[in-house]
Formats: sequence, C-alpha cells, structure tokens
Amino acid sequence: MNVADVNVMDEAAFVATFGGVFEHSPWVAQRAFAARPFAGVAALHAAMVAAVDAATADERLALLRAHPELAGRAAVRGELTADSTTEQAGAGLAQCSPEEFARITALNRRYNERFGFPFILAVKGWDRAGIIGEFARRVERDRASELAECLAQVARITRFRLDAMFAGTGSGPR
Repeated sequence: MNVADVNVMDEAAFVATFGGVFEHSPWVAQRAFAARPFAGVAALHAAMVAAVDAATADERLALLRAHPELAGRAAVRGELTADSTTEQAGAGLAQCSPEEFARITALNRRYNERFGFPFILAVKGWDRAGIIGEFARRVERDRASELAECLAQVARITRFRLDAMFAGTGSGPR
C-alpha cells in the first residue's frame, strides 16, 4: 500500500482499511477521510488524531474504553485484536510470571476504579518491569493528566500501526 493508493480510495475502502487503526473505533477513519489527499503517512495520522481531538469528550472516553487492559481479561481469553496481541506479546506481557500478572491485575483494577478507563501505554520498546513501574507511577496521577496521557499514548500506538501498514512500500513522506 502507498499513500497514492490511499488518496484514491472511496470512503468504504478507506474505512475498511483504516477503521481498526484506532481500537474498535472506525469513526476516526470515517472522519479523517475528508482530509484527503494526504501528503504522506504523517499527514494521514495527523488527520486521524485531529478527528479524535475534535470529538466530544464522551467519544474520546469511549475510544479509551475500547482499548484492552494490559495483560487483562481479554488477553487471557484470547480476545485481543491482532494488533493488540502483537503489541502486548512484543513487550513480553504474554510471559508474565504469576507475581507480575498479579501485580498488573491489581494495577488494572485500581486504575479503572480511579479513572474509569484502562491504562494505555504504547508498549513498543518497553519491557515488563518498565511497564509495571510506569503503571504504578501513573495510577497515582490525577484524572485530567491521565486522560491526556492516554490520548497521547493512543496517538503513539496508532502511528506505530500506520507505519507498520506502510512499511517498505515507498509510501512517500512520513
């Protein structure tokens, strides 16, 4: 795939291609479609992030809530999206020791109770110990800071996903 191909897609094809980039939130792709033509992957991503920024507070909260917990129930049941499975496995979360799993489970519960949405971290480049440390640090923060941080982390995750989709295609400016 390259950006020139993206720029000639109709809306249905565009949403079918990019609707899963933002976890279970195809509305982001639907709204970003109007920003075509894109000069590159960076412009496509910027249009998608702008769609999130322009969304209502309830829509942004629903976007966050569409994300799975790290090493949470969905992961245990094998219900993660392919992207989330790959991302969490790449950070070693599928190989948690019983103690690490118990710690993450307790942090997930506390974080959700405190903030009303799951802890979100672009785990690429992190290891389990670092993730647990970051989780423990962030659970102590205020809700407004965490809401902003989680949206920033979603933007990072989605940029990684788009880069993977276009990797090696000569897609133009990034």
